[in-house]
Amino acid sequence: MVKDQPKRITASNAPSSYTGGITIKSRRELEAMARAGAIVGATLTLLKRSVEPGITTGELNRIAEKNIRSMGAVPAFLGYQGFPGTICASVNEEIVHGIPGKRVLKEGDIIKMDVGATIDGFIGDAAISVAVGEVDPSAQRLMDDTEASLYAGIAAAQPGNRIGDIGAAVEGYAMERGYGLVRGYGGHGIGRHLHEDPHVSNYGEPGKGHLLRVGMCICIEPMLNLGADATKVLDDDWTVVTADGALSAHFEHTLAITEDGPKILTVHD
Repeated sequence: MVKDQPKRITASNAPSSYTGGITIKSRRELEAMARAGAIVGATLTLLKRSVEPGITTGELNRIAEKNIRSMGAVPAFLGYQGFPGTICASVNEEIVHGIPGKRVLKEGDIIKMDVGATIDGFIGDAAISVAVGEVDPSAQRLMDDTEASLYAGIAAAQPGNRIGDIGAAVEGYAMERGYGLVRGYGGHGIGRHLHEDPHVSNYGEPGKGHLLRVGMCICIEPMLNLGADATKVLDDDWTVVTADGALSAHFEHTLAITEDGPKILTVHD
């Protein structure tokens, strides 16, 4: 799930159970993070296989919740600051935070599914964009390039680098290909809480921002648009859409910063 705007969690309006600051995980805590990440990855694999014309976003939500609970975890998003779903299900021009419900997916749509799961007190969080049947080549390129920009950011998440190196890598990849880069939302630290410090922007300056240290866990999640980068929030006070109605794609992984470099915890097919 995307790092929040002021409506949601920030350093200044965080719940009392979150005291702020960057957390460094112990070996046991990283093992718990890996368990949570594996559940998220397995759920996304199942969701990807379930997407087809005619299915509703609500059905996908039920599939995800059943799978998460069957693996001994609980949905991390359900009830989070009032969010009513287990997954965020965002279709076409919807960027993030779409509420699952009665919407029927049709041939040519693209759907973004964001999943979080909690087990043993720790959380995994990841997102994918999936084609519904056959899609326009430009939509497929958008999804492919958004995923590639995620991996550009991950490659920059080396111990000793800084948060700005991640943002610069994502931004550079997106700008070279002419996409609108969503700047008002981004990634975040993660651990016992869904959104922890630091904020992980999808743009930035190399060498700037928080130092990446071994034991940190972060989420990187670029959102690229076929049109401009401007966004707006719908009347449900959750769903973020492109202001110009253009298609958007979103990918996310939870990763740990290790001595050997970034380790993806939310691997999926």
